[in-house]
Amino acid sequence: MKSKINCLLFFLALITGPVTTLVASGPVVARKLSFEQALEVTYQNSHVLKQVNYLQKQKDQERLAAKGLYFPTIGITASAIIMSDPITLDLNPVKDAITPLYKTLGSYGKFGDVPGLPDDVATQVIRQKLNAGLTEIQNQDWNQVIQKQQFAVVAANLQWPVFTGGKILIANRSAEIQKKDVSDVSRQKEGELMSELAERYYGLCLATAVVQVRTDVFSGLQQHLRDAQKLEQQGMISNADLLHAKVFNAQAGRELSKALQNSDIVYQALSNTMAIADSSKIEPSSGLFYLDSIEPETYFVNLSLSKNPLLRQIETKKQLSVQKYRAEKAEFFPTIALQGTYDIVNKDLSTYIPDWEVGIGLKWTIFDGVARLGKVKAASMQTKQVEEFGIKARGDVATMINKLYHELNMYREQLTELEMARQYAEEYLRAREKEFHEDMTNSSQVIDAKLALAQVMTERLQAMYNYDLTLARLLEYSGVPGDFPSYSKRTCTKSESN
Repeated sequence: MKSKINCLLFFLALITGPVTTLVASGPVVARKLSFEQALEVTYQNSHVLKQVNYLQKQKDQERLAAKGLYFPTIGITASAIIMSDPITLDLNPVKDAITPLYKTLGSYGKFGDVPGLPDDVATQVIRQKLNAGLTEIQNQDWNQVIQKQQFAVVAANLQWPVFTGGKILIANRSAEIQKKDVSDVSRQKEGELMSELAERYYGLCLATAVVQVRTDVFSGLQQHLRDAQKLEQQGMISNADLLHAKVFNAQAGRELSKALQNSDIVYQALSNTMAIADSSKIEPSSGLFYLDSIEPETYFVNLSLSKNPLLRQIETKKQLSVQKYRAEKAEFFPTIALQGTYDIVNKDLSTYIPDWEVGIGLKWTIFDGVARLGKVKAASMQTKQVEEFGIKARGDVATMINKLYHELNMYREQLTELEMARQYAEEYLRAREKEFHEDMTNSSQVIDAKLALAQVMTERLQAMYNYDLTLARLLEYSGVPGDFPSYSKRTCTKSESN
């Protein structure tokens, strides 16, 4: 029995006392953390918040990309082309049309009135020039290649939308709304983390306190067992009373062992929430608490309408659906853009192609069946869906706040009653122990009194834990989870020690 007791007390020291334990990987140093400090560590280490942070950066870049739609698009294109045939221009009909004229005038034309020349000399000179021109016409290739069969070109291109029916403005508004939505997602995750931390941090406070209660019961029953053994040896109590003390002493040992194991499980859960390394050992320095009074229920309901991140996200979805509706309507308008091209370098490109060109273009879909009209109506229906969902969500949040608020009152009433019950149980135990030593009562009544006191203290700790967890969830649904630590510092706060 002594070896079992020593083992249990050793594990108890690991849970409830600051120690440095040597393990294979090195020393594990225990340090005390208040709830605020634990919350700060959780926010720093949380992989969920890190993921949201990356999401925020993603939306920042998407917002930047949307702004870029206002600017022109400038790029370079390169192409190498092979055509089935070169592009040619056959001018032989023109040659055939003017050749007879040159021949006739060069042979039979008579020309006069040339200053300084007689008519016969002038005619001879002009005929010679016409015949020379005819020779040149006949020697030329009148079937010209305008573009060779193979060519390549590298060109710079510019396109700058000047009117899109509002599509660019809508894209920027949507990107800004999505950026704000991520902020609400971040607040939601922080609130969920705070509630989870409260559940596990104060869960460890509860588990540690229960271990202490079970330790006190176990130590008390050990002392009672020793007293019973002495009294039985003196013949002052029966062997049945001694066996009764041994049975409940063993039971108290089992309860202590279970409390220690439960404390270890809760600690592992807390470590996971805080995302701390195994080499770090922490202990809560904040204790379980409750308040005699808090703000009225309407205070929390009104807070939720403007601060609850889930409701704010629904409002964001509504705004996005409105922007989508406007974007679908914008499809009915044309898109007008400035455009230009500059030939940087080419090979065998026709000399008839200009080096650069600028212009303005328009694209306008006049008829596409009823596709656009259907999309506009669908976007309108989506907005109405979000509105209905928002109404339902606000009702659900108000209902949850009502439930949590009444649970808080219930736990506060339980704590008041349990405090009175604890005082009665302590007085009853003192009376039974006094009677036992005066040989006025049997061992079972003392044990029953000890167990009754332990039961009341455990129920009180559990009610206080339930109060803290419910308060954390109430503040989360109200949209102000960050206010939770301040409640434990109010003047009307009561702790497990009072």
